[in-house]
Amino acid sequence: MTNAVMAGRTAQGGYLNLTLGQFLDQIAAREPAPGGGAAAAVAAAMAAGLVAMAARFSCDGLEHAEDVVTQAEMLRLRAAPLAQADADAYQRVIEALALPHESSSKARELRRQTIRRALEGAANVPLRVAEISADVAGLAATVAESGNPNLRGDAVTAGLLAAAAARSTARLIDINVGDRDERAFRAARLAETAAAAARRAAMAHT
Repeated sequence: MTNAVMAGRTAQGGYLNLTLGQFLDQIAAREPAPGGGAAAAVAAAMAAGLVAMAARFSCDGLEHAEDVVTQAEMLRLRAAPLAQADADAYQRVIEALALPHESSSKARELRRQTIRRALEGAANVPLRVAEISADVAGLAATVAESGNPNLRGDAVTAGLLAAAAARSTARLIDINVGDRDERAFRAARLAETAAAAARRAAMAHT
């Protein structure tokens, strides 16, 4: 399938309507989006799916296993659409940067403000991914520690994926709005929380 046809399908229904192979082709294509933020959102969604699966196999030993499944599924459904949302936000950055350089001070200020708003918008989606990822990593640790030991590897993988998604999105926010922005501070804290939970998962029953 050509990139043009794939792009048309994406515009009509979003990345969730593509096959896995088509989505991977789009990531690898010579196009700015989907990029790092979209990949992180998908990683967070996959991590949540792994937690839900492992928890479903843990109903005999994991306290409130059904609640864990419900939470993981909700996080998965929140994370997955953020891949498209991130690409859309980044497209607005590209359009803002492409605005012509005018000579008047008023036009220059308008262009600067448009770019700033676009960059701030591009930081909001990764922050949501980081928030979800931290929650997913916490659930993964719980399942790794108390769930079905035969699914421990899946829970550990979920925790590591979620921690990677949180860390990468925190860095994307730094790039977009600077590390002194409140969103950057919050994302950094979320990344630390996710990393600690991933370490708990990895150390479970060792």
